[in-house]
Amino acid sequence: MTTHRIAVIPGDGIGIAVTKAALSVAQAALPGQLAPTEFPWSCDHYLSTGRMMPEDGIATLRGFDAILLGAVGWPAKVPDNVSLHGLLIPIRKSFVQYANIRPHRLLPGVEGPLRTSAFDILCIRENTEGEYSGAGGRVHRGTLDEVAVETAVFTRTGVERILRFGFEQARKRSGRLASVTKSNAQAHSMVFWDDITRLVAADYPDVTVTSYHVDAICARMVMAPDTLDVIVASNLFGDILTDLGAAIQGGLGYAASANINPDRSAPSMFEPVHGSAPDIMDQGIANPIAAIWSAAMMLDHLNEPDAAARIMAAVESVTADGIGCVPGAQTTDQITDAVLQALS
Repeated sequence: MTTHRIAVIPGDGIGIAVTKAALSVAQAALPGQLAPTEFPWSCDHYLSTGRMMPEDGIATLRGFDAILLGAVGWPAKVPDNVSLHGLLIPIRKSFVQYANIRPHRLLPGVEGPLRTSAFDILCIRENTEGEYSGAGGRVHRGTLDEVAVETAVFTRTGVERILRFGFEQARKRSGRLASVTKSNAQAHSMVFWDDITRLVAADYPDVTVTSYHVDAICARMVMAPDTLDVIVASNLFGDILTDLGAAIQGGLGYAASANINPDRSAPSMFEPVHGSAPDIMDQGIANPIAAIWSAAMMLDHLNEPDAAARIMAAVESVTADGIGCVPGAQTTDQITDAVLQALS
């Protein structure tokens, strides 16, 4: 029996409640095989220490098999750019979690805002460079001549590896891949992306790849989401598209994600997409399904596919009964208890 060491970072706001829910479900699905260690790294931690996580935080996390994250951010306390670049971004980059995976489909009983046939989209977002590289700066601050420069960085290694990851996922599914670009306007970075897409596609003759401009695929996700399967996109484009994906699947309460290090040389991190929502903290109404789904993705990554499948079957059973389908209709604990009961 394998024991998996899990670093648990509940973070801020509703992250604390949904992480507790997700961990309880994961432990019920895999009894006695998870060894969690909780870390209080958050905006409150920043206010008391001046850091989102300790100086040796990355070294500490490296010894774990996976990281379960709740949510990070509390703009009224700490600027978002400080909280993001003090915790989430360093973890993604330090552990080369270059593949951000976000599934989008309607769970049974959940009504999305669109009248459409069923869809099942897997969005693969490049997670370590691109538009979020952090290259740039500001000069002449506070004057009328102030200038801000933000440089997107696309490397051959970074682009090729995320495209290959996307092609591999498409090969396991329907054999269809959508590559997101904007090469009509971004004549360097996105033309480069398209060039690498064509080169990689030659190694996957069994996969049909279609390149979409980012605005066009936004429209397609709304008008005909059932025509899409695997989507691969840059950091910024993937970030935006997956919020749209969350919207069409019924809301951020169902939006799970995994930050994957594919070669397993470092731990991967699993988190709901919804953020910390400090305005509803301690009200007991946060939907834990996105966090529970993320925990299922974590178990699957840890080579526990049966436990992961049991969690998802329990979630689908619960939503099919109308639990967790209407915001505020059940509490966080009631939804969690229903999933645990369905799991037993």
